[in-house]
Amino acid sequence: MAVKYFTLVCDDVPHEVVLVHPGACPLDVAQVVRRMTGLSLWRSKVLVDQAPVVILDRIPEETAERAVAALRDAGGQAELRQQPKPHSPGPVS
Repeated sequence: MAVKYFTLVCDDVPHEVVLVHPGACPLDVAQVVRRMTGLSLWRSKVLVDQAPVVILDRIPEETAERAVAALRDAGGQAELRQQPKPHSPGPVS
């Protein structure tokens, strides 16, 4: 009996938005995080204070690029990271 392996192919590899540093005005960055995530302002501020932190994950590249641009416009340092490909589960029999 032959062992077969299957590779799953996705159209778009998920990305994540990472806030590296909140910058000079963390409250402005927290307001942007609030609009992106739907969290309360207080929770957004706590999240911003924990930088470096993942703000959004498993989102398409275009959405992630817009989120990074919004965080940078607010004065924060953010970057876009491509999530690693999932581990192959092994042979299928």
